[in-house]
Amino acid sequence: MGKLTTHVLDTMHGSPAAGMAVRLYRMDASGSPQLLHSLTLNADGRAPAPLLEGEAFQPGRYRLVFAAAAYFKSRAVALPEPAFLDEVPLDFGIADAGSHYHVPLLLSPWSYSTYRGS
Repeated sequence: MGKLTTHVLDTMHGSPAAGMAVRLYRMDASGSPQLLHSLTLNADGRAPAPLLEGEAFQPGRYRLVFAAAAYFKSRAVALPEPAFLDEVPLDFGIADAGSHYHVPLLLSPWSYSTYRGS
């Protein structure tokens, strides 16, 4: 059975993004986001459990939204107002319900990157 997981690495501090808020949405047929989960990353910068697994893990379009500015402000990082990166949305597709989809985020106040991990 497949599953969806995520984690965030804070490249500014060289550490996991512990305490960051994350939301997961499924995009419906019209392209509108439907909220599935809101969570806070653990001390390792990971979701405490798979975001989707079992019957809930289905092919389709999804969006993860990472609360970047709020996280960096909680770490006492001086950000401009408005912050360059506030919330970081990552839109992605799940094609194979039998695979593990891992969506990591490498993040600073000024840039981010992602990839399909394992």
